Amino acid sequence: MTDPIGDMLTRIRNGIMARKEQIEVPASNLKERVAEILRDEGFIQSVARSNSETANVIVLGLRYGSDNQSAIQTIRRVSRPGQRIYVGSDGIPKVRSGLGMSILSTSRGVLTDRQARKMGVGGELLCEVW
Repeated sequence: MTDPIGDMLTRIRNGIMARKEQIEVPASNLKERVAEILRDEGFIQSVARSNSETANVIVLGLRYGSDNQSAIQTIRRVSRPGQRIYVGSDGIPKVRSGLGMSILSTSRGVLTDRQARKMGVGGELLCEVW
């Protein structure tokens, strides 16, 4: 697998289309931090790391509204292995005029666009969610 973050986002999209309650993603610290940000911002319901004998996975609980509408309308990868996208603190784009969010990998860890602007740091633009 050449793009583990892209694989995670695809699993989330596929789980939403199939109306799954939970999905499993192969574990890594970066993917776990991205999932925690999605949980903290209200896009997914829960994040749990499962250490079984066969595989180390992260279990994500997907969030749906009362009308069975997913909390995530669109989730897309911005920076890819073939074309990395780096932005400075003043060049962080606003997603859907502030209704969505970007996730960045910075020197201070994985942050949302609002946190990165507040801290005055830039970094690699991983994905956008709305």
